[in-house]
Amino acid sequence: MKDNRFVKGRLKSTVYSVKGAYKLITSEHSIMVQFFIAIAITIAGFYFEISATEWMLQTFAIGLVLAIEGANTAVEKICDFIHPDFHEKIGFIKDIASGAVCFAALAAMVVGIIIYYPKVALLF
Repeated sequence: MKDNRFVKGRLKSTVYSVKGAYKLITSEHSIMVQFFIAIAITIAGFYFEISATEWMLQTFAIGLVLAIEGANTAVEKICDFIHPDFHEKIGFIKDIASGAVCFAALAAMVVGIIIYYPKVALLF
């Protein structure tokens, strides 16, 4: 008899992942903003008919920002749970997690500029 627990476990994990992504998008303002930007940039990709390589870079950049933003949110929630009052070390941890988001967002902006600046410049 075949062991189906592995497959069932993976399916269960996928359900939890989708549930977590939904919670992020519907409850966290920073993720809402990033998700809106991702949708706008995706629409721009169709409008400007970007290449397959540009789609890959854009998709990776969007995924990177959303993933790091989600990890930052998780770190902040854990910190707030462990120590709800202000604490210098907790603030330091939260700042570092936020800094990771900054790096991802800056990298995504560079990708966006490289892809879209030449296309937008042709419009003017």
